[in-house]
Amino acid sequence: MAVDLNDPQFVKSLIDKERRANRPAGRWVLLPIALATIAYLTPFYYLFVTIFKTTPEYARKGVLELPDSPAPFLDNVAQAWTIAHLGQAGLNSFTYGLCGAGLAVAFAAAAAYGMTRLNLLGANGWFMFIFTGTLFPFQMYLVPLLFGYQRLGIINTWLGMVLLYTAICIPFPLLVLRNSFSAITREIDEAARIEGASEWRVFVSMILPNAKGPLVALFLLQFTFIWNDLLFSSVLANGLEVRSVMVALQSLQGTYSTLGPNVVITATLISSVPTVLLFILLRKYFMAGLQLGTK
Repeated sequence: MAVDLNDPQFVKSLIDKERRANRPAGRWVLLPIALATIAYLTPFYYLFVTIFKTTPEYARKGVLELPDSPAPFLDNVAQAWTIAHLGQAGLNSFTYGLCGAGLAVAFAAAAAYGMTRLNLLGANGWFMFIFTGTLFPFQMYLVPLLFGYQRLGIINTWLGMVLLYTAICIPFPLLVLRNSFSAITREIDEAARIEGASEWRVFVSMILPNAKGPLVALFLLQFTFIWNDLLFSSVLANGLEVRSVMVALQSLQGTYSTLGPNVVITATLISSVPTVLLFILLRKYFMAGLQLGTK
């Protein structure tokens, strides 16, 4: 039997048959996507219904029930801010992250420049020596650091925490910037040196602008790591004046704490605001830096 592809009825029947064949498969694909979306959004729903409840209301109602009114939110914020001293703790963590991540990326950039553009003797050996520190778990450093800080008198000090975070945040940026700087053509170095530019001028005016994306991305990643650190800050800086925001949040959940989950969740939400804002403000450079390119 001959098939006439110019027959509109025949073509329409083929299209309808194809749609019927694909329709069940499409529905089964949407089902796991919908379930995954619900599972992903449930914690956020729990967060936003909890911060608007009082402690008695949280105990009386189910965890996913809607609050009676949004009024308790401000009271939860006030309790979290005053009891946990989130203002001082947040300022401490912000300065730790700003100085620690900034210095770490700066030192890593200088080291990467020397290893990739100055042909230093034993550059690969120096890189492996620095990067080896990341191969061991951070927990093994705690006891030596504790005794060392006690002898130096810098335990529970701002300076001690900045020195620590700067040191532990150098290896990963060095790895990334070493690869990034290697991808930058050497012709710009040679042209700048012919014009009489010093090595510092070449580094600041030629190399760093061409690696702006990776530099900003690395700063954000290291800042977030420092902001979220609990291991080192709980051991080396648990004093009220120097403790980090994570230690402050931990204090809300101690054995003798009488605060309800509504206050703790509210404090957690407040502590996440600075990092979220930082990512929003620098998202353009962060997305470029994720490609580890040189633009």
